[in-house]
Amino acid sequence: MQEVWGYQPCLWKMILVGVGAVCSGGLLLLLLYWLPEWGVKGTCTHTSLRDAQTLLLRTTVGKWKTCFLFFIQFTCLTLFDLFLLYVVPSRKIIHYFTHHSTKYFWNDVMQNFEFYKMLFFGENEIAVRVPSLFKLLIKEVLNPFYIFQLFSVILWSAEDYYYYATAIVFMSVISIATSLYTIKKQYVMLHDMVAAHSVLRVSVCRGNKDIEQAMSTELVPGDVIIIPANGMIMPCDAVLIHGTCIVNESMLTGESVPVTKTNLPSSDEEAARSYDMEEHKRHTLFCGTQVIQTRFYAGELVKAVVVRTGFSTEKGQLVRSILYPKPTDFKLYRDAYLFLLCLVGVAGIGFIYTIVLSIMNKILVFHVSVDIFLLDLIQVPAKTIIIESLDIITITVPPALPAAMTAGIVYAQRRLKRVGIFCISPQRINMCGQLNLVCFDKTGTLTEDGLDMWAIQRAEDGSFSPPESDAAKESLVNSTFVVGMATCHSLTKIEGELSGDPLDLKMFSATGWILEEPTEEETALHNPIMPTVVRPPKHNVPEANQNNPLTQNMSCEIGIVRQFPFSSALQRMSVVVRKLGEKHMDAYLKGAPEVVASLCKQHTVPQSFTETLETYTRQGFRVIALAHRQLESKLSWHKVQNLSRDLIETNMEFLGLIIMQNKIKEETAGVLRELRQANIRTLMVTGDNMLTAISVARNCGMVRAHERVIIADAVPPKDLNPASITWHYTENPSQTIKDNQVGQKASEPLMYDKQVTLQEQSYHFAVSGRAFAVITEHFPQLVQKLVLRATVFARMAPDQKTQLVEVMQSIDYTVGMCGDGANDCGALKRAHSGISLSELEASVASPFTSSTSNISCVPNLIREGRAALITSFCVFKFMALYSIIQYLSVTLLYSILSNLGDFQFLFIDIAIILIIAFTMSLNPAWKELVWRRPPSSLISGPLLCSVLTQILTCLVFQVLAFLLVRQQSWYEMWTPQSDACNVSSSSFSHSLNVTTPHDHKNIRNYENTTLFYVSSFQYLAVAIVFSKGKPFRQPSYKNCKTHLVLLAQMLFCCSASTQIVCVPHDWRVTLVIIVIVNAAVSFMLEVANDCWGSSFLSWLFCQRNKPPKVRYMHLALELQDDADWPPKPYSVTCAREPQSHISAPL
Repeated sequence: MQEVWGYQPCLWKMILVGVGAVCSGGLLLLLLYWLPEWGVKGTCTHTSLRDAQTLLLRTTVGKWKTCFLFFIQFTCLTLFDLFLLYVVPSRKIIHYFTHHSTKYFWNDVMQNFEFYKMLFFGENEIAVRVPSLFKLLIKEVLNPFYIFQLFSVILWSAEDYYYYATAIVFMSVISIATSLYTIKKQYVMLHDMVAAHSVLRVSVCRGNKDIEQAMSTELVPGDVIIIPANGMIMPCDAVLIHGTCIVNESMLTGESVPVTKTNLPSSDEEAARSYDMEEHKRHTLFCGTQVIQTRFYAGELVKAVVVRTGFSTEKGQLVRSILYPKPTDFKLYRDAYLFLLCLVGVAGIGFIYTIVLSIMNKILVFHVSVDIFLLDLIQVPAKTIIIESLDIITITVPPALPAAMTAGIVYAQRRLKRVGIFCISPQRINMCGQLNLVCFDKTGTLTEDGLDMWAIQRAEDGSFSPPESDAAKESLVNSTFVVGMATCHSLTKIEGELSGDPLDLKMFSATGWILEEPTEEETALHNPIMPTVVRPPKHNVPEANQNNPLTQNMSCEIGIVRQFPFSSALQRMSVVVRKLGEKHMDAYLKGAPEVVASLCKQHTVPQSFTETLETYTRQGFRVIALAHRQLESKLSWHKVQNLSRDLIETNMEFLGLIIMQNKIKEETAGVLRELRQANIRTLMVTGDNMLTAISVARNCGMVRAHERVIIADAVPPKDLNPASITWHYTENPSQTIKDNQVGQKASEPLMYDKQVTLQEQSYHFAVSGRAFAVITEHFPQLVQKLVLRATVFARMAPDQKTQLVEVMQSIDYTVGMCGDGANDCGALKRAHSGISLSELEASVASPFTSSTSNISCVPNLIREGRAALITSFCVFKFMALYSIIQYLSVTLLYSILSNLGDFQFLFIDIAIILIIAFTMSLNPAWKELVWRRPPSSLISGPLLCSVLTQILTCLVFQVLAFLLVRQQSWYEMWTPQSDACNVSSSSFSHSLNVTTPHDHKNIRNYENTTLFYVSSFQYLAVAIVFSKGKPFRQPSYKNCKTHLVLLAQMLFCCSASTQIVCVPHDWRVTLVIIVIVNAAVSFMLEVANDCWGSSFLSWLFCQRNKPPKVRYMHLALELQDDADWPPKPYSVTCAREPQSHISAPL
């Protein structure tokens, strides 16, 4: 959803903001930079869009709101050039702004559009500007975390605490440098990919002028361009008006299959309709696709009209989706900010407490104390009070938190690199740990490229013959079935090699026949429709024909007179052929078996057709049917060219079945099984056709043997008929799905968290790209219901793949995408986690790239993601406890006007905290994917319960130690002459001539020493308690580095003499007991929270039977009680009323 408002600058508001910025030392400007919506409202007044000088655009994606600020630009047009001799020169002002590489003009001033169309469309260029390092640096360092770190470093420097400040600066510099390198590299890679073929010379026909050469950047819609015979990379979207082109559209579809593009029809019903990009796709050449070869006749040039340029093209929209992806919402990061806000609130309380305490003690001493030493000690300068009050903020909100959180991600990134997975967006690793749905491309991802011929099964006299594996054997060479295989295809020769659909290639090569195409000279001399000829190899021609000189080169040659290309809507293709020497022509039909059988004479279709077909489809084979018809002798060559396909494709004779298999990769089935066992849903999103996709889905286990597939075939409204969906069942449903659901309900308890009913339902939807577009537009209420159980998405365009990912995210799925083609780029970028199996275009958009070309990388990525996510939770909890523990220690010491010493802070911050934060992240991932997923939220009951119980435990033991030490018999206010270690000599007979340094900060005292020891061991205890292992990470006892660090730190804590005072042996034993009991209580509370925390909280807040929060689970429970879902076989769902949509995408 997008909203836009207009504003005009307001002088008095701008003056107020300026004064506020000066008074706040620039902090107000930073705040307005982070919140542009506040910035506009604070400096401007609302006005109409027409009069606006500033625009505020707000985009809402789910719960994520993004605001954009634009300044209206003006351009002046001088009309003198156009009307030089007729009118007085005048000027017109056009208002426009640019958003995501697209210009938007105010529509009431668009005069003389044709003449000034270059101004409105801009240059035909997909320009990826690589920002300078300085610009990227400024944007990076203005991040709130880095601003807070800068504030902390300045504060610590004022306290002469240089060591830790230097460490923080060093880590920040490394982090910023790494981030800048990654961002710059991505921009450069995308720029190089787009710029490779973006600018070239083209031949243009404008008006009645001759053909002229121009740069592709000068093209505008309406220009007519010449497609050269040797092909080109298309610089724009254009529709063919003359000639034919063979195009490689792998950049868009992911299928490396040359596609034949024909010119727009100039007659019949189709020619009367207005041009539509989707409807006339087979006549359109898309930007970025490669024209391999053109066909032109008798000197006519192949021409196309430019329809879209720049970022408006298919390729431009793909690049825009990479450059400006919609923000990916991840609960962990949102909750982290909320958690930090809570810590800021705690810090605010400490800030006020410190100031009030300092002032009250100062007043109290002035009125009561007469001790000169105490007066000197307590009369703290105002500067010190302010610094210590601000210091409590840096204690509560640890500046090292981003570095500590990044450590686990960096280690996971290194482990991924070892298994051949490279990452350019490390923050996405955490998202991988929450994936519960993975979309897979098909070709090159789940399967090897193309299909393999398994067998043919001919139909004779109303029954099937046994399957035959060799279609090229001599006994079949002249059979009608093999002739159909050799002619009914769309193959062509490119540079002497056959090229076309992989299915057609395999089918044709299985016959052993040879294809010959007319040369350019033959076409020009004889006939503009000179046919393609196929013939069997010479050694396969029967001997009688070989010995007859009259028929040696003619009797077996067959010319393909006309081709009706494959239509996904009709699910068939056909050809009209003529055997050399024959007086009549023949028609051959190939397509989906059910469709072909319906167009054949009933007596020619075997009675066992349905059972045979079901047997093959259950085994995962792709089955194609062939049919034949002998046409009337009176049909001439030219009459055939004007016949509609409906007149040809009727009264056919059924010939039999071609059985193909699409070999899946060896690893595919095992990986999909592992993901299913781990409660991760899988689905297929491919540019290939529907039947192939369903076959592969069954073969690899994505759709299991007992599960039905329901094809949702949607058609848009036409004439007075509304849009409709027809529900086709691929198998004969002998038992309704609702019966299966009732059986499941009776045998399985309803479990919200385990999703049993969702996973075990026995049907899947299959949707084509065309149907998906119709359903999205005309049946919006069915979209979420459909995608909940849809497993196969076929013939999906690149933008539809991205749209599907967004729909899945809208029902609270955490979506992964795995693909290998440029057509997957948008979806790879939009998904929570995209992994590319190619190092070409897809790797530019994908956060992850695998060096292995199979999907075995997906479980590895999810395992490491889960380990990294758990590590992030552990580190976040540890850092939160670290700040609270230190906050408690400092607060208690402030009550006696004391504090921790600089070296004590240094020891805690570097020797304990940073080392533990970095080493506790070293636990590698668990070896297998388990059924449950890690938690996704920091603001959840069990996690908050864990943190709060540990905070209370630390508070209790610190207060206990603080009070106990003051109750000891040897306790007194510490002075440099105190000697509590030797209690017997308590007379304290000190020499008067001994001078000792005076401790103005009151660091060295018994309370400080006690709290320092107790808190140091509390850090170690919570580090051990929070360092979780199985089932997402390897057990902590296998992390040797952490153990060595903890042991060294314990020994150092026991022997440390950093700004501490000597205490009696008995008190040391007491401290050890306090520390051990503290650790034991912390451990038991954490174990109890892991085992019973969720159940206890559910019981406490009466949430045991609360419905699930995620939308897809809630929707699944609703559909279980819907008696009309899924729709019955062959039922039709019609749109309630025609809907009109007016959209102006920004």
